[in-house]
Amino acid sequence: MLKVGLTGGIGAGKSEVSRLLVEHGAVLIDADRIAREVVAPGMPGLAAVVEAFGQGVLAEDGSLDRPKLGSIVFADPEKLSVLNAIVHPLVGARSRELEQAAAEDAVVVHDVPLLTENGLAPLYDLVIVVDASPGTQLDRLVRLRGMTEEDARARMAAQASREKRREIADIVIDNDVPLEQLQRRVRDVWDELERRAAHAAQE
Repeated sequence: MLKVGLTGGIGAGKSEVSRLLVEHGAVLIDADRIAREVVAPGMPGLAAVVEAFGQGVLAEDGSLDRPKLGSIVFADPEKLSVLNAIVHPLVGARSRELEQAAAEDAVVVHDVPLLTENGLAPLYDLVIVVDASPGTQLDRLVRLRGMTEEDARARMAAQASREKRREIADIVIDNDVPLEQLQRRVRDVWDELERRAAHAAQE
């Protein structure tokens, strides 16, 4: 098995790269999706969040009111660390379960937005960084996600710098290119990942 960490700045196009890798046969473990699943109604994670932050973080239907919780934790580093202490171990445990279910020769891609910020590179056999210029990121966030320019710049500034991400990269996928070019690059990267996975399975 080859364990790949996939990351990139907001608006760099990481989701598109992970989708293309899945098309080629990668097993995708999406940290963001798992983080939502572990605090779904009826899950112990949600009960722990309510215990820490009160009933006020619940929507009327009993699900987690994410914007409400976000407004509490992002303004207060201590509260954010309380939330992370609840959610991160649950995400880690679920990620390991999914990884263990994959085939021995699988390429398992962990889509981890904050891989650089949280110093997680050593957990993977190699790290792929999807890279785009700040101008491209800003344009995508405003044009495609409907953010204000101010909000987009703040979100970008809250993440690791482009240089920091590139420092931990074993493979960089440039996404300042037309889709056809990106598809070709991902196909080449996939060939390399398959070679490494086959080699790892023989060891």
